[in-house]
Amino acid sequence: MAGVAFPRKRLRRNFTAETIAKRSRAFEQFLSHLHSITEIRRSPEFLEFFFLQDLRAAQRLTCTGMYREALATWANAYRLQDRLGVCGSGRFLLTLAGLAVCHQELDELGEAHGCCEQALQLLEAQGSHPLLGPFLQAHVHLAWKVGKDKRRSEARLQDLREAAPPLQQQPTLKECLIKEPLE
Repeated sequence: MAGVAFPRKRLRRNFTAETIAKRSRAFEQFLSHLHSITEIRRSPEFLEFFFLQDLRAAQRLTCTGMYREALATWANAYRLQDRLGVCGSGRFLLTLAGLAVCHQELDELGEAHGCCEQALQLLEAQGSHPLLGPFLQAHVHLAWKVGKDKRRSEARLQDLREAAPPLQQQPTLKECLIKEPLE
């Protein structure tokens, strides 16, 4: 941290354009320095500082049916996670679920389908994940609606159902999204 120096506070003129610009550049330098340290860059606290509030707000908006507003917030969280390079995290899958649900509720089925496809690509290597079944269900439904091939997802969903205990009802993507605790 020795290379990072914030401009000193002043008694007056703290809100001039020049002072604000200096402090802004210093904060960017500070964040860049933090991001350059692998242990900090990968820490949940650092990552969630940038997007956890957006995820919570988007989840609340989704739960109350304010899908247009929620979509913008999910999209912002998506961009932040993408820029931070955490596209393999569980929070990123939750973000894709939020985007898919909102797009679907707003009758933007092609976009919802794309979100499900991206999530399924991330889940490809994993044998099981709590969101795998819901994403597969949503993908099959959306692929049918938009006229895309759904056979591979249907086969994976069937395999998943055969591996699960009988009479276990798989929650929908929306139900998973609403019930997911965001601490």
